[in-house]
Amino acid sequence: MNLSSAVIFSTQSYGGLAALLSKLSGHPLGELERKTFPDGESYHRLLTSVEDRPAIIVAGTISDTETMELFDLANAIVDGGASRLKIVLPYFGYSTMERAVKSGEAVKAKYRARLLSNGMPRAPMGNRFYLLDLHSEGLPQYFENGAQACHVYGKPIVVRAAQALARKYAPNASIAVATTELFVEGKSSIGSFVFASTDAGRMKWVESLARDMGVAPAFAYKERIDGATTVTLGVSGPVKDRFVVIYDDMVRTGSSLLNAARAYLAAGATGIAVVSTHALFPGEALEKIKATGLIKEMVVTDSHPRSRSLECDFLKVESCAELFLPYIGGGS
Repeated sequence: MNLSSAVIFSTQSYGGLAALLSKLSGHPLGELERKTFPDGESYHRLLTSVEDRPAIIVAGTISDTETMELFDLANAIVDGGASRLKIVLPYFGYSTMERAVKSGEAVKAKYRARLLSNGMPRAPMGNRFYLLDLHSEGLPQYFENGAQACHVYGKPIVVRAAQALARKYAPNASIAVATTELFVEGKSSIGSFVFASTDAGRMKWVESLARDMGVAPAFAYKERIDGATTVTLGVSGPVKDRFVVIYDDMVRTGSSLLNAARAYLAAGATGIAVVSTHALFPGEALEKIKATGLIKEMVVTDSHPRSRSLECDFLKVESCAELFLPYIGGGS
């Protein structure tokens, strides 16, 4: 083993993604001993030396347990003498709690960033976090103590998946080959494929991606009634007689997504497919979405490990590993 090369560790739920990153990058996987004691306390021991080596942790703050495992691993790795620490965070939990709406609310996104950046010792060459398709552009600013946070965009996967869905369900749609081609009303042949959002909150991102693909954007406008209920008020965009691919950065129960799908279909869309970066699907959420018959197919990434266990004909899962390769080095 080359002791100067980076070594990859992961929290328990991200072992599969870490293994794929290892295969693609050529960086070896580090060995780790784990134990859980009868009282619930956990034990970790690094079996691979990290002294004077760069180290990578693949993790996601999908639960308090996983967050604390990441915290413990990072401390052990830096205390073990790692020269640099890179933390690949495909899914950053509590990302929708990036600001207080009501007086006294805990801003969990800020607190998790503060815990990870202030609670971990700094490696000699620094600590850097890589976060995928964040719900809010401002989240990296919450990382403190000299830790650098980089927003990694899932654009390559989103564009590829949207175009594949359009080819499958709207074969007459015109799809731009050059990703730099801009959509200009009246000048681009957009066929029946429209790239859409679940709400106006992702309007700029969806519009940018639509232009890159040379297709028209569309937007749904919604009102949030409470933490679990939203009402879609209407849509904007040329969806009549066209197939609609909806992009949603995060799908939980799917209520907002289904409301948007109903609105697009009511506006004359010929069909709906979905692309999402972060797919959580708690409980029976995926089965309920599928049962409505509103959506033909969904394509998501494995940023949250639960998506892999739910993969089926209706739900296709693409790995987000390729997106992190430029940041961790290695590969061809």
